[in-house]
Order: sequence, then C-alpha cells, then structure tokens
Amino acid sequence: MPRLSTQIALAALAFALTAAPASLAQVPKTPDGHPDLTGIWTNASLTPLSRAKGVTSLVVSEQEARKIANGTAIAGIAADDPEFNRNARYSDPNKGAPEKGGADFGLKGYDSFWVTPGTMLAKVKGEYRTSNIVDPPNGQLPFKDPAAQARKAIQGFTRYATGNAPYEGPEETAISERCLIGFGQTGGPGMLSVLYNNNYQFVLTKDYLMILVEMAHDARIVPIFDNATTARAHHKPKVITPWLGDSVAWWEGDTLVMETTDVNPLQAENQSFPLSPNAVVTERLTRDGEKDIFYQFTVNDPDTYTQPWTAELSFYPQSRLYEYACHEGNYGMVGILAGARNRERQAAEAAKLKTPVKATKGKASK
Repeated sequence: MPRLSTQIALAALAFALTAAPASLAQVPKTPDGHPDLTGIWTNASLTPLSRAKGVTSLVVSEQEARKIANGTAIAGIAADDPEFNRNARYSDPNKGAPEKGGADFGLKGYDSFWVTPGTMLAKVKGEYRTSNIVDPPNGQLPFKDPAAQARKAIQGFTRYATGNAPYEGPEETAISERCLIGFGQTGGPGMLSVLYNNNYQFVLTKDYLMILVEMAHDARIVPIFDNATTARAHHKPKVITPWLGDSVAWWEGDTLVMETTDVNPLQAENQSFPLSPNAVVTERLTRDGEKDIFYQFTVNDPDTYTQPWTAELSFYPQSRLYEYACHEGNYGMVGILAGARNRERQAAEAAKLKTPVKATKGKASK
C-alpha cells in the first residue's frame, strides 16, 4: 500500500506539472528568483492611446482588428492616400518638395519605406485592443478641460504639418527635432508605440533596470529597492526634473513596479499626454511568458485629469536594435538659423532705408 500511495502521489504531481500553464514554466528567472526582463523587445502596433471615434469596444475579433488596422491613418495620412501607399514601400522621388505652408509640408517628409509603426492592432493578453487606455472604459483621456487640450493639439499638429512657425532660435524647434528625447512618448513614463523604430533593450540586474530606447537613444536607469516605502524615500528633490522623470522601482510578486515623478516640464508639455508638475506615473512590467511582457501604466494627475487613468500594452521579442541617428550629418538646424539671421539682416536694412537722414549742424561748405 505505501508503494501504491507513493505511485499515486507521483502520478498526481506529474499530472499537475503537465496541466500547469506552459507560460509559467517558460518564464526565465534571474539568479535571485525574479522573472527576467532582459532582452530586446518591441511594442509596435497600430493601436492608439485613445480609442477612435465610432469604435465602442475595447476588445475586437481578429477580423475586425485587421479591418481597423487596414483603415488606420498613419501620421495623419489616410490609408488609401495614393501618394503615400504603405504597400508600395516608397514615395515618388520625382514629385519634388511640397508647397510652403501646404497641408502636406511635414506629413510626407518621410519616405514610406521608413514608416513602420506596425501592421496590426496591439494584442494584449491574447486580445486585440482598440485603445491602449482601458480605464476609463470609454478609452478616452479624462481631461479636466478637454477643449483647451484639443486646441493645443490642433496648434501643435498644424505647426508640424505646415512648418509655419517663427523658428528664430533653436528653442523654437520641438525637443524631438533637437534630438533631446524621442518623439511620441517612446521613452516614457508611459512607453508608447510611434511611427517607426519601436525597439527597446531591457537589462535587469538585482539593483537596476536599464531601458535603452533606441528612438532616440534614451536610457532610463531605474534603481530597484526592497519595497515601495523605501523606493519612494529615494525620490530626488523636486527641483530635479530630468528627462523621462525621476523613477524608482520595487517588486510586487512577479511584477516590477516603477513610480515616476517630476518629469521635465518641456517633456511633460510636449508628449502624447500632458502631465502637471504634481503627476505620478506608475508602470508595471510582468513577464507573462517566454514571448511577451505585459505592460501597464497608471497616470495620477488631479491637476490635469478628472480621475486616474490606466493604459495597457505588450512587449514582444525583437531580433535586434536599429540605430537611430538623429542629428548626425543633419544640416536642417544650420539652415533654419541661417534663414532666421538673414531675415533679421533684411529687416534691419529695410529699417535703415526708411530712417530720414538728419541734417548736420554748422555752416555749409562753399
């Protein structure tokens, strides 16, 4: 009987192991027992932060997801635009420069070969999602003043699309144009998919998580502490407002939690969603299996939003990083500043011509 009991117990254990979710057995671990986040990943997808008009459901079928993806405008360019065919993979090289101030001045500045935001809606926890935002349930940012935010967004997009702006100094250009940080919220807090090069390298050690965002070569080095209380005690003084914010982290079970405060004001004003100086962004990274990391972030900012809101994405394995050479060999800034200085000289010369010449005192010479 004891032998039979042992056999039954071993058989039950074997059945339990085979019946366990495969993903649990496939999650690689660090030497200290945490899920290993180290690797090269991508979050590329056509799912927007906020749900598009007319789409009411967060989760859709694969067929509906493909239909939505095929009709998605990219960087403001319609999916069926004949001059920017995403399937052709190139733009007409003989078309020439767009008209100054035209609606396509900035929109079609990229050859479509380089535009790779993804081809499908994001798949998160096995579901195709129509928005990154999951709470509020309507998939929209809960602005306290939505009209003011809409005006600001329109002004920014018009500037980008037409190029109409003073551009009198380097500060006139966007922080992404100056290659200070990546555009469109790639680096976080709140790491979102953008127009191309949505590639990341995570390196996890016992004491730090390093996130290298190749768009545009930003590196977040986040210290990891024993618990939330200790981590929060190590936030920097509020006068220090670095790019990508002041981040600290701790483990909650198999989830690495990162809390970010004091995002640089220039970044906070010009990212995919605005943040006030009092905003707190909490990010969570959970290794669900061998081939994905579940990523969730919550924004708590009573100055800007009527409630905390939450977004969800997934990171999937990527084979390599692709270098993002931002200003190497770039003569755009030189041309912008040279044009502005030339315009100032022209204005000064015109002003001189309009100034009447004063008569000199004294006797006229004979």
